[in-house]
Amino acid sequence: MKQGQHKQTDPDPAAHVSAGSLQGYKGLTPALLTKLAKLGISNMQGLLLHMPLRYVDETRITAVRDLRSGEQAQVQGEVVHVEVQYRPRKVLICRLNDQSGQLVLRFLHFYPSQLASLKEGKQIRALGEVRSGFFGWEMVHPQYRVVGDETEVATALTPVYPTTAGLSQAVIRKWIAWALSHADLSDTLPASVSQSLNLPSFAQSLACLHHPAPEADLASLESREHPAWQRLAFEELLAQQLSMRRHYARRKHQGAPALKPSKTLITALLKSLPFALTQAQQKVALEIGRDLEKPYPMQRLLQGDVGSGKTIVAAMAAMQAIEQGWQAAIMAPTEILAEQHYQKMQGWLAPLGIQVAWLAGSQGKKQRREMLAAIADGQAQLVIGTHALFQEQVVFQRLALAIVDEQHRFGVQQRLSLRQKGGQPHQLMMSATPIPRTLSMSYFADLDVSVIDELPPGRTPIVTRLISDARRDEVLERVQDACMQGRQAYWVCPLIEESEALQLQTVTDTYETLQQSFPHLKVGLVHGRMKPAEKQTVMAAFSAGETQLLVATTVIEVGVDVPNASLMVIEHAERMGLSQLHQLRGRVGRGAAKSSCILLYQDGKLSEMARARLKTIYESTDGFVIAQADLAQRGPGEFMGIRQSGVPMLKIADLERDHELLEAARELAERWLETEPVLVDKHLARWLGHAEELVKV
Repeated sequence: MKQGQHKQTDPDPAAHVSAGSLQGYKGLTPALLTKLAKLGISNMQGLLLHMPLRYVDETRITAVRDLRSGEQAQVQGEVVHVEVQYRPRKVLICRLNDQSGQLVLRFLHFYPSQLASLKEGKQIRALGEVRSGFFGWEMVHPQYRVVGDETEVATALTPVYPTTAGLSQAVIRKWIAWALSHADLSDTLPASVSQSLNLPSFAQSLACLHHPAPEADLASLESREHPAWQRLAFEELLAQQLSMRRHYARRKHQGAPALKPSKTLITALLKSLPFALTQAQQKVALEIGRDLEKPYPMQRLLQGDVGSGKTIVAAMAAMQAIEQGWQAAIMAPTEILAEQHYQKMQGWLAPLGIQVAWLAGSQGKKQRREMLAAIADGQAQLVIGTHALFQEQVVFQRLALAIVDEQHRFGVQQRLSLRQKGGQPHQLMMSATPIPRTLSMSYFADLDVSVIDELPPGRTPIVTRLISDARRDEVLERVQDACMQGRQAYWVCPLIEESEALQLQTVTDTYETLQQSFPHLKVGLVHGRMKPAEKQTVMAAFSAGETQLLVATTVIEVGVDVPNASLMVIEHAERMGLSQLHQLRGRVGRGAAKSSCILLYQDGKLSEMARARLKTIYESTDGFVIAQADLAQRGPGEFMGIRQSGVPMLKIADLERDHELLEAARELAERWLETEPVLVDKHLARWLGHAEELVKV
């Protein structure tokens, strides 16, 4: 809006514009395209759907005498005085006269070009917040421009867009206006759908959002509850549903091993266990078993709260593949978790004559060579490892089932790499982070979902305590009492290295302090910077009960299973996310002993967000309640690592606000895929371009 901005070449009004690339259009220089790409804009639809953050009202000129303190206003007048004051600090002062009074424009930071434009006698139009100053009304750092007698006043509210360095609002507005006048804005939805939802057309919605009328309801526009926003949210949700459900349907035309039900191995495994399966475990095991019988690849997400018994269900699925002469693989995100799976599976399956192989980056060359040979010739029936399973030299003879634990920690390419090891194996993904229903309906619409919704009997509820860091001595007494009674405890710290900004105690400092505090106890230390062999030694000692207190970073967040551990202390709990706190808490309460989790926080430094997180984790042990709160606080992209997963992200729709639209989009997608293939293609082309089939594995 300021004088001196670079003037762009006008777009060619005769240019034929498609939904494709913006390359080659007059005025869209390589430098401009690079800046637009930083905003995620690479085609016509990217411009159309680059939505405003807020709006400013430049549709009226307010006389100086009618200004009110604290309100934003636009004033036009003649510059009657300009000066640079140097005390008490350098400031540019400009006095504006509109015949009804004078207004002071104050600039604390300014450039020589501004001094050149703000000459006495110039007509200036300024927009900013009005406040009372020493010389009457003033605006500090207003937007302004030099105008003439014929300069028109805006007829619509002015949108303010997300931008990047070197890309002005004026340039973004111009190119979005160009897109609106040249793109195909015809509806992809039948009029009957718009009418049933009481929503405006696509073209009307874009016009309203990019150029709202002065009398528009600004509150509903900025809260995104306006019908125009709702129309775009519905269309975006529909595109996501269509893309993912189409992928789901296409999977049924791919071939995969049809695995008959296990007659002997699963029965033998269940007989050897010291516990019986819960009804929930039996139910999901049956769902998975039926999927494995089908001649197309299973893609099922198995979710269950921490400690609900997903591992044994995964073992049963592996037995179904192994009994038919195939191989199965289990992939975990960390060596600690992968080794825990290996130890557990070895204990369960070795007595049944099943060879379990272990593959990790820390193995010696000889052991690794032996494991690779056993996998390649089929001797290794079950293979367990970390991302080392992705490597090219890992060749399976007959892989029929890929099991991915904590699936959201792996990117889409990594999961795809494991699947490609065996052509089209069945895939079972497991997550101990319960997924709220709206997230499951949206981002996991291409998967079948099973839920273990009960904990094994005999588990005692975990008591959660919120304790200020000032009462640390009391916490130390609790730890000592628990260990002296024959129990074990965790002490979890969030950072390894000293950080002046956060001033958090490091795990190594805490370890040394606790060693001094408890000279009669064996204290262990584990963190992500240690060599794998060191970590394994420390964890083995803790699992065997040789170490009473384990000081750790969040590397123990998933998979660690020590039934004798009944107390966990989490340092600086206010710094951690809800799901992470819940996962960590789930490391205790895995035996029959009464268990506690103490959340240590720094009093006086709690943000509102941190206070809300601690309140939620204190009040609930239900993973789904916690997950819902976590989703509301962090949004879906951060909640499950979806930004890295290859799933189309939602830019406009909000799963919390638009859950009713999601239900409607889901129903319409199911109908359309069967009856309206042409409309499906047109709608996907608009919203997802040529990348609408983002394969999610």
